[in-house]
Amino acid sequence: MSEIAGVTLQPLRIVGDARGAVLHVMREDSPLFRRFGEVYVSEINPGVFKGWKRHHRMTQHIAVPHGRVRFSLFDDRAGSPTCGTRVAHEIGRPDRYVLIVIPPFVWYGWEALGDGPALLVNCADLPFEAGESEQAASPPGLPGEAIAS
Repeated sequence: MSEIAGVTLQPLRIVGDARGAVLHVMREDSPLFRRFGEVYVSEINPGVFKGWKRHHRMTQHIAVPHGRVRFSLFDDRAGSPTCGTRVAHEIGRPDRYVLIVIPPFVWYGWEALGDGPALLVNCADLPFEAGESEQAASPPGLPGEAIAS
């Protein structure tokens, strides 16, 4: 559960043995699945905060199969019951393999934790489209310091 309306954290299944593991990300029969837009993998270098960004129509469905990533989120949506709320979620293996769902108009950013790069997989519900998102050094109205570290 998340403290921002519309943001979901869903535990994901890992099927593993001594040979390795299958890491589930998204299934068509999941209640979180709307439609397929694109899937991509991002490599995130440690010690660098990448944010802030928000999409206008796209919903992000992100898992971290390798490493650990701190997601910082901020809700400035007018009329949202959590408007003005900011939270951070640390996710990744081995103990917090989850899908984080970030709906449109929620500001977010991330950074890899630890000494090496992390990988994230995003199963977005729309393909990339220039102009569909916006970026800012800091979201308007973000109280205090950004939660980058």
